[in-house]
Amino acid sequence: MSTAISPTAYNYKVVRQFAIMTVVWGILGMGLGVFIASQLVWPELNLGLEWTTFGRLRPLHTNLVIFAFGGCALFGTSYYVVQRTCQTRLISDSLAAFSFWGWQAVIIGAIITLPLGYTTSKEYAELELPLAILLAIVWVVYAIVFFGTITKRKTKHIYVGNWFYGAFILVTAMLHIVNHASLPVSFFKSYSAYAGATDAMIQWWYGHNAVGFFLTTGFLGMMYYFVPKQAERPIYSYRLSIVHFWALITLYIWAGPHHLHYTALPDWAQSLGMAMSIILLAPSWGGMINGMMTLSGAWHKLRTDPILRFLVVSLAFYGMSTFEGPMMAIKTVNALSHYTDWTIGHVHAGALGWVAMISIGAMYHMIPKVYGQKQMYSTGLINVHFWLATIGTVLYIASMWVNGITQGLMWRAINDDGTLTYSFVEALQASHPGFIVRALGGAIFASGMLFMAYNVFRTVRASNPAEAEAASKISVVGAH
Repeated sequence: MSTAISPTAYNYKVVRQFAIMTVVWGILGMGLGVFIASQLVWPELNLGLEWTTFGRLRPLHTNLVIFAFGGCALFGTSYYVVQRTCQTRLISDSLAAFSFWGWQAVIIGAIITLPLGYTTSKEYAELELPLAILLAIVWVVYAIVFFGTITKRKTKHIYVGNWFYGAFILVTAMLHIVNHASLPVSFFKSYSAYAGATDAMIQWWYGHNAVGFFLTTGFLGMMYYFVPKQAERPIYSYRLSIVHFWALITLYIWAGPHHLHYTALPDWAQSLGMAMSIILLAPSWGGMINGMMTLSGAWHKLRTDPILRFLVVSLAFYGMSTFEGPMMAIKTVNALSHYTDWTIGHVHAGALGWVAMISIGAMYHMIPKVYGQKQMYSTGLINVHFWLATIGTVLYIASMWVNGITQGLMWRAINDDGTLTYSFVEALQASHPGFIVRALGGAIFASGMLFMAYNVFRTVRASNPAEAEAASKISVVGAH
């Protein structure tokens, strides 16, 4: 006879909190992105204040979209997925609550300190030591909650999505702690424990793996749960998912030096980073194909299901950006692309097309479940959001490709006597139309988040969270 495991099976409260903040930080982070993109079109939007210059606001934008929006999506979905697949409640409600409030405190800290100019100046690791320490503490608590829940699972098997989430949690902790090793000289000023080329190498080992583990491996954990659930099909190949996991985490960690081609970094390290980046194409596409092929027999659902459309199109962008990345890591291509807007386009192919769209699709699937609703308030609004997100992403990427290649060609054009054909300002003038299209694409994408916010608001307002808790105890049923 079947029996329910416990009267309160899952902790959905912390999942709901992270889900709502994913939407809030998404709007603020992307809105700020549109603002700084507009500053490159209309420089007077710097407002003549030091706190509102592009240089101060750009790191805040990256921190808000990566760690606030992306981070909340990862926390929320991982807590949801680990409970559902392990058929057990989170190991500690109080530690889970601490991870939520602690994470929000780190983000508020970034919002205050970065515009004031308190920064390590390291890409994706700008937060000064007090905030970096708080972040590390929150992350360790996150790891305790996640892995503690897995240890008390009611299932023998650890679902593959949890392997990806687990790797993302462990490696992110290692990256953050090693890269933030520093010597404080005052409360909000410290200097890196490393120097010169070593400091650059450690930073890009961190920087690329912030992309590789935070923005890829974690979201692949999301993909391996939400794509099969939304498609109502089993994952195409479980064996491929295991090969994908081990190949990805073995290779990704070596790719960082491709950010440092033609620098003081030893040539062998540059070449190693390039080689590993190219090999990385195989596991990346293995995962993309596994997700896509999960829709075998369910492709017709794309006509009527915009949530599935978000998830599938995110996989298409993942495939595209993980082809583009290895190509840009090749030294001869990098000689043209590096320091240009092509890099910005590549980052946003991954950030908007892959990370944001898989997160949005996962939220649309998960939010009704944790609020005791059958579905979101409006499928039509999800459809509108899908097209705004897709069109916005395409405009953004295309404009940056054109700008990037234009800049790369103009910067290295030389006259017969060896002097530069174009000045930097001429290259900047040629980039202006692309800046306009980029700001427009970003604005279209960000506007979609407003439709999402309204849809979520109406769904939550009509909800009964107690019903979600009741439904969870019905769904968690023991074996015969």
